[in-house]
Amino acid sequence: MSFIWPVMLVSLLLIPLVVVLYVRIQRRRRLMRERYGSLGLVQGTTGRFAWRRHIPPTFSLIGLTLLCVAMARPQTVVSLPKVVGTVILAFDVSGSMAADDMKPTRMEAAKAAAKTFVERQPSTVLIGVVSFSESGFSVQPPTNDQGEILAAINRLTPARGTSLASGISVALNTIANMGREQTRYYTSATPTVTPTPTPVPPGTHIPAVIVLLTDGENTVRPDPLEAAKTAADRGVRIHTIGIGSPTGATLKVEGFTVHTQLDEATLKQISDLTDGSYYNAQNEDELKKIYENIGVQLVIKPEKTEVTAVVAGISLVVLLIGGLLSSLWFSRLP
Repeated sequence: MSFIWPVMLVSLLLIPLVVVLYVRIQRRRRLMRERYGSLGLVQGTTGRFAWRRHIPPTFSLIGLTLLCVAMARPQTVVSLPKVVGTVILAFDVSGSMAADDMKPTRMEAAKAAAKTFVERQPSTVLIGVVSFSESGFSVQPPTNDQGEILAAINRLTPARGTSLASGISVALNTIANMGREQTRYYTSATPTVTPTPTPVPPGTHIPAVIVLLTDGENTVRPDPLEAAKTAADRGVRIHTIGIGSPTGATLKVEGFTVHTQLDEATLKQISDLTDGSYYNAQNEDELKKIYENIGVQLVIKPEKTEVTAVVAGISLVVLLIGGLLSSLWFSRLP
């Protein structure tokens, strides 16, 4: 146990003084009984129940001691169940995300569903935002500031090609760099995935997940399955969300005719490699339901917690017991 205001423990020095004072009062009462008891001028508790007169003051002394400890604001490590974790929302911002088969567009529908998901998360869940097209970019490092997260999602706009590996790589690096100062910049360089020095045992998962949302095929190297393997080695699960139909569709995007086809096989392989889940969303309502099913981890997390209220509450109960016993036995307060 530790204390936030340890200087207040000095008040415990008053307890021995109270004990000395009580002993002196009892000694004076005994002398008074010996001197004037035969005259009937002094009444006291005698006989085999005489010891009871010390019980209420003992409770009062214990209660005062606990109150002094409470003033120092004690804290201890308590294991509490909490919903904790890190969620990286990785958005495909390729040109086909501007298609309007999901109203108003695929991108806007995805952003609306993601914002609803963010607003439902507790403050113990950190959320980051990553965008990827031909390369990847960390838009928002993980934070529990919902205003910053929503603003980052609002800034997303469609760009060019699709590199799933870029999205996974940047998301992994964002998780690895949590707590460090990050520089935000675009790059056209081929992303590299830093290997994990010691891969975690298969089936082990850290409280961090990547939600990879895309509507097209992987068109840019490197291989997304290699990036997924690295995520699995780090214990990071990837939930993949495919927007659109695997049979393909011809869409009008900003006046151009674009044929887009969802590569479900690759997305399923990515989720399977990392023990995640694959979802398919062909309309906005399905997309919102998918986000409802993506949860974070409930863990028992040891945390230093202030227990001042508990100690103060116990002290008041002890003082109350002392007062009740004194009232019942002697018709007076201790």
